[in-house]
Amino acid sequence: MKIAIINGPNLNLLGTREVNVYGSQSFETYFEELKKQFPQVEFEYYQSNVEGELINKIQEVGFSFNGIVFNPGGYTHTSVAIGDAIAAIKTPVIEVHISNIFGREDFRKISHVSAKSVGVISGLGLKGYALAVNYLVG
Repeated sequence: MKIAIINGPNLNLLGTREVNVYGSQSFETYFEELKKQFPQVEFEYYQSNVEGELINKIQEVGFSFNGIVFNPGGYTHTSVAIGDAIAAIKTPVIEVHISNIFGREDFRKISHVSAKSVGVISGLGLKGYALAVNYLVG
């Protein structure tokens, strides 16, 4: 089974960025734990701060992988193009957010990604990624 984990803008700063919201663990450290938790999965990890690069990656893996776990970061609330890219592919996408976007500013309650995704996990910290993988594996 092949699963892509795609992270959007500013998620490269996990562990140092707003630790009261996002925690103190880097994604790279968490990713190593995730791979150990799911040894049967072949993971590919990608992060970009650039909208078009995220769209290119979604299109690249969106017809050959078994699932995508996607945290679009701030693009969740602004990018119609990313939502359109998800709608155009065959691979199921689980939208993941580390923080509870519905408990934050009003603009974060709008998602251009959710309606195109199989499901949404929000507010459960980095554990949301494992929950998404568990769903895709099951």
